[in-house]
Amino acid sequence: MNTVLVVDDEAKILDIVKSYLEKSGYRALTAGTGKEALAALRSNKVSLLLLDLMLPDFSGEELCRKVRSESDMPIIMMTAKVDEESIIRGLRIGADDYVTKPFSPRQLMARVAAALRRADGPSSGTGPGEGRNLQRSFPRILSWEALSADTGNRRVTKNGATLPLTPNEYKILILLMSRPQKIFTRDEIIDSIKGDDYDGFDRAIDSHIKNLRQKIEDDPRSPRYILTVYGMGYRFGGEDGL
Repeated sequence: MNTVLVVDDEAKILDIVKSYLEKSGYRALTAGTGKEALAALRSNKVSLLLLDLMLPDFSGEELCRKVRSESDMPIIMMTAKVDEESIIRGLRIGADDYVTKPFSPRQLMARVAAALRRADGPSSGTGPGEGRNLQRSFPRILSWEALSADTGNRRVTKNGATLPLTPNEYKILILLMSRPQKIFTRDEIIDSIKGDDYDGFDRAIDSHIKNLRQKIEDDPRSPRYILTVYGMGYRFGGEDGL
């Protein structure tokens, strides 16, 4: 049974979301502050975090950064901030998805299920069309220069050191490495790694790419691995990628 931690300072939201999670077959934990959330994370094996951005002791963004520095669990932000920049900032610091308040509990459950499916790994094949075929055809080992990915163990290393990638960063990297020199549009990346259950916008992909470059590139401002093809999308920089 997957355990979901819900962090929000509104008791009513905690009660509603917990009830829907339990009806959907999850073990649900709740926390009303950032400190309570950290204590719950340290004492439980949490599979997914539902995180409000506005907490009484410290911000959801701060908690997201801390969790992401230690774990690649899916993080879905729950926020009343509906402007695009706030959402992009949340994605940039490590969130995998977001819902804006007020939200439909049924939609939230669908997003929880989708995030957990994506976290299961590339072999689950969540995307339609070419993306789904790609998910099934990844070689076990993908490597170029100092970068190597073991898709069986979901482990990415650079010069032998394991890189702490989020689930979306991992899937984007594996997708690009699987077809070196192919230019992937933002829509293709969204379709391939997220599937029909994702209704985000293409700038979210740019945020994930920026975060990924910070982790894999020697100089993120002059990338060698993930290259931007202006007006088109992104491609992996290896000659053959394998």
